Amino acid sequence: MKSDRPSYGAPSSAYLFGIHAVTQALLNPKRVHQRLLCTARGFESLQEAWQDAQMNGIALPEVVTVEKEDIERLLPRDAVHQDVLLDCQPLEETFLADILVNAPDNAVVMVLDQVTDPHNVGAILRSAAAFGAIGVVMQKIHAPETTGTLAKSASGAVEHVPLVREVNLSRTLEQLKEAGFFCIGLAEEGKETLAQMKLAGKTALVLGAEGAGLRRLVAQNCDALAHLPTQPPIGSLNVSNAAAVALYELVRAR
Repeated sequence: MKSDRPSYGAPSSAYLFGIHAVTQALLNPKRVHQRLLCTARGFESLQEAWQDAQMNGIALPEVVTVEKEDIERLLPRDAVHQDVLLDCQPLEETFLADILVNAPDNAVVMVLDQVTDPHNVGAILRSAAAFGAIGVVMQKIHAPETTGTLAKSASGAVEHVPLVREVNLSRTLEQLKEAGFFCIGLAEEGKETLAQMKLAGKTALVLGAEGAGLRRLVAQNCDALAHLPTQPPIGSLNVSNAAAVALYELVRAR
């Protein structure tokens, strides 16, 4: 492990930070790593993952020991880095056809309409991984990168759940229907809850941005709309919380 203080410039690719995000990236054989910047304590937290990666023949990055302040200078002020920072190549782009080609009969896909906050997208990816969704689809415009805050919020899920970026979500819903998916939009005006619908086959769960909700054309291209049975005075949930509740209900019903 190098202990000399490095000279920092621009990253050669992208930064991941936080123990869970870095751990899962190190264990992902599809990741290409350049260097790991960490404190001695941070590297100690990664020992189990490091040894597992070595045993599985995964190429590991150069390790550079730094001070906590060195990492903080490279990241936004509010970044919770947990003493580790991984400089690595982005994952290869995933396309809709990639996740549909071998989709099982009970597959769930998440579709995000104008959801661009990296904390929300990351949390949704984490829920998608926890409940077995095969992919998350979002708009290409204004889409956050799958690094930094998003990856930290996803707690390693970016290594396991494909994130697909599409230009036209209405067209995407048509493609999902052609592939046998029933497209359900979450909206307050939905007449039934997901539990009442008793869904069993391939399902696409469509969520809109907090406040704005689903855009008109996106809602029209859904096969049906459903609502969550929230109680007054709170009429809605944060989109990432709504995604987790909806995913749980879909899994519970199968």
